[in-house]
Amino acid sequence: MSTVHTLEGDLIDRGGRYAIVVARFNDFITGRLLEGALDFLRRHGVPESAITVVWVPGAFELPIVCRALVKADRHDAVIALGAVIRGSTAHFDYVAGEAAKGISAAGAGVVPVIFGVLTTDTIEQAIERAGSKMGNKGGEAAGTAIEMVNLLRALGATGPVGVGR
Repeated sequence: MSTVHTLEGDLIDRGGRYAIVVARFNDFITGRLLEGALDFLRRHGVPESAITVVWVPGAFELPIVCRALVKADRHDAVIALGAVIRGSTAHFDYVAGEAAKGISAAGAGVVPVIFGVLTTDTIEQAIERAGSKMGNKGGEAAGTAIEMVNLLRALGATGPVGVGR
C-alpha cells in the first residue's frame, strides 16, 4: 500500500506579512470588505505591524499597485479588494475584466495576489457579500492569503519575506 503525500495550507499565521489594496470607489462596500479582511487576519494571529493597507481610486487601479507591491518584495501575499457594480452601460464589463486580468497577472510569480473584487449586478448583492447574508468576501480573501502563504512555504517556493523568491 502506498501513502499519498498531500500538502495544503492552513489558517495559522507563521509570521506572514500582508498587503491589502483597497479601491476607494464604492467605499461603502470596500470599507466593509477591508474590515472583514482585517478582522480575519487579526483573529488568525497576524499582528497589525504585519499588515499594510493601500487605498487606490478604483478597481481599475488595483492591478498596478498589486504589481508594485509584489515587485517591492516586502509582503508574502497581496489582497486586492474592490467592488464593481453593474450599471446601465458597458463600463462594468471593461473595469471588471481589466481588474481581473491585471490582478491575475500580478500574481503570476510566487507572491500570491488574492482576488477579492466583488462583481455584482446590484448594490444589494454587493452588500450581501460585504458582511451580511453571504458572509464577508474580504475575510474570505484574507483566509485564502494566509493559506496560500503557508502552502507556498510548505512547497519550498518561498521563505520569510525577501528570501527564496
